[in-house]
Amino acid sequence: MKKVTILLTLFAVMCLSFRGDITPKADMASITLMKNEEQNNSQVMNTLFELTDENGPRLTGSTGMKNAETWAQAKLKSWGLQNVACEPWGSFGRGWEINKSYVAMTAPYYQQLIGVPRAWTPGTGGLVQGAAVLVRIDSVEDMAKYRGHLRGLFVVLTPAKLETSPNFKPDASRVQDTDLVKMEHDTIPVPVTKPPITTPAKPVVNLRRAIDSFLYEEGAAAVVSGGRGTMGTVFTSNGAPRTWDAKPVLPEMEMGYESLARLSRLLKAGRSVSLEMDTRTTYLMKDSMECNVVGEIPGTDLKDQYVMLGGHMDCWHAATGATDNGTGVAVCMEAVRILKAIGVKPRRTIRILLWSGEEQGLLGSRGYVRNHFGNRMTMDVKPAQAKVSAYYNLDNGGGKIRGIYLKNNEAVKPLFKAWLEPFADMGAGTVTVRNTGSTDHISFDEIGIPGFQFIQDGLEYGTRTHHTNMDSYDRVSADDLKQAATIMAAFVYQTAMLDEMLPRKPLPKAR
Repeated sequence: MKKVTILLTLFAVMCLSFRGDITPKADMASITLMKNEEQNNSQVMNTLFELTDENGPRLTGSTGMKNAETWAQAKLKSWGLQNVACEPWGSFGRGWEINKSYVAMTAPYYQQLIGVPRAWTPGTGGLVQGAAVLVRIDSVEDMAKYRGHLRGLFVVLTPAKLETSPNFKPDASRVQDTDLVKMEHDTIPVPVTKPPITTPAKPVVNLRRAIDSFLYEEGAAAVVSGGRGTMGTVFTSNGAPRTWDAKPVLPEMEMGYESLARLSRLLKAGRSVSLEMDTRTTYLMKDSMECNVVGEIPGTDLKDQYVMLGGHMDCWHAATGATDNGTGVAVCMEAVRILKAIGVKPRRTIRILLWSGEEQGLLGSRGYVRNHFGNRMTMDVKPAQAKVSAYYNLDNGGGKIRGIYLKNNEAVKPLFKAWLEPFADMGAGTVTVRNTGSTDHISFDEIGIPGFQFIQDGLEYGTRTHHTNMDSYDRVSADDLKQAATIMAAFVYQTAMLDEMLPRKPLPKAR
């Protein structure tokens, strides 16, 4: 009798951990079908090829992004998804794209340089040639010494620190087992209450914007900047606002360390340096109303409830955005393809969402959440907010899945642990309460919907591909994407089949 009592107690504890009939076990029969489908009929790399190599760079608002949205809809329809559309979320501003890009040093000798135009900067209007000058501005007061001395010159704008050394660490790495163990045993940190700040905040001067205006007013020919990235890698960003009333700026080329450092060394040594640049960029002057691509596998008895998955389809412009975030898009698309191929009949509707505007601040996913589920600032939620069981996101590079971040939602930990057990031999098993930010699951979490990002191997993401000219199809591991697509399909399907929705954290407070 004592043994029976103990067993009943353990069962009661389990019921407290999982509401209703949610049971911590994996659907092995379905997972076996998913594994076999992905192993024998995978299309994930072909999907990535079409998204990246065929559609090219996908800066939000660009022609490449529009083409990719059309392609994605056709692809999802071809696999049998329903209610496929490009759903508008709001106005983005000016679109922008590169049509031509060339920069070289012509004196003291000729050497073509590696550079990428900064987003939303103008082109040169043809080949521009001239002398280069070294400019270092660390404060608004520093501008005075250059006033009247920059007209017609190429400004080599150097950062405060421009030095490097041989790198003895590999570019690519996987998450170490010891680190995964540490993540597994993390606990939710106790919030620290800070005393209120009573001193008035000082106005912050955007120094870089002030520099841009100063150089433009001084009549310089163009700007070269950067310094991040080595061995031919260039990190890219935006060089001007996309808004219609943005102040004019000069053509600007971002360079990696080797190109910018050579120019700096020559100029510091008093050598005469000349450059030539020919860039053509286009502002798309029609107001860019942006959208997210959506598609569904309809549910059955719980079809008015949803399980969602997604990643952002937009990228920066220096490459084709393979690891940021073509891989996430390809994995999510492959996951729904797998589910359609094996003929699942999910109880809840499964909805895939391919975002735009992520790189400019989660604009697409936040717009979608605002339109469907509520206002994250006021926490005025809509009825549909209660109908989403979970949103699963993939956007940390091209590495395989090693586990999942709970985003402090400890109630789902036993369930997720059980769902990862069939993938232990594939290297996935860690469930951590840790948070991870900066991508689209945040948009759901901040309105009270369970949003999750998977733990991924970094590979070369932080060292070589994230926001760089090296972010191409060639930096992706096919086996890693196959593994990730299978796990994504399994999590989405099993969430869709539960009797009840996943447990939720308390609704966040209004801001």
